[in-house]
Amino acid sequence: MKIRIKFAKYGAMKFIGHLDMMRFFQKAIRRAGIDVKYSAGFSPHQIMSFASPLGVGLESTGEYMDIEVNSMTTTEALKEALNGAMVEGVEILSVGVLPDTVKNAMASVAAASYRLQSKNGAFAIPNPEETVCAFYAQETIPYTKETKKSVIQLDLKQGIYDVRMETGASLFMTVNASSSGNIKPSMVFEKLCEFAGAEIPAAAYQITRLETYTDLAGEGAPHRFVPLSACCTEESQAECY
Repeated sequence: MKIRIKFAKYGAMKFIGHLDMMRFFQKAIRRAGIDVKYSAGFSPHQIMSFASPLGVGLESTGEYMDIEVNSMTTTEALKEALNGAMVEGVEILSVGVLPDTVKNAMASVAAASYRLQSKNGAFAIPNPEETVCAFYAQETIPYTKETKKSVIQLDLKQGIYDVRMETGASLFMTVNASSSGNIKPSMVFEKLCEFAGAEIPAAAYQITRLETYTDLAGEGAPHRFVPLSACCTEESQAECY
């Protein structure tokens, strides 16, 4: 059976990188006594797929991983067993069974939502609500991305599906998180600060990934984002195939 696990990552665990999180879950699954399926071959490993790596320093309430199991009793029992093997800063939020035809978590990711919250009470941006609206109203938001091998020119506007300010201290956004057009929330915030003429150090705010989505819309149709966990529910299984 294919199992989709949703978990939260917070506190001191936000400083643990993706590869170490993979090793942590491999050990936790063994400690929990999960009858996980292993790959064949000379060096067998647990069959596991994470939806999207989370940057170091970011917290999350919407992380996903898929595993395959040979057997289990109930999803609730599996959830309790895994939570019993977790450390402070990682919590299993839900466990669901996936139809065999559903793509794995990594291949399913289309978008993600984030909250950027000021640690000092409010962002140092004048009239934040109006400024964010004006920022998003731009026809293009050019961004220069430097890699080890090249310099890439991007238009962030194409991958920002929603951005808004709430209570003057929290910035919410939904952005492209697919492998073909992944946009980091820090990139959007950097351009927002540049637009507003404000200098806000990265240490002044906390980024939290709220949810990770797949897109149920057909080619050429408007986006229809649903959480990756929706593919485990009876209501959405047929549409997630």
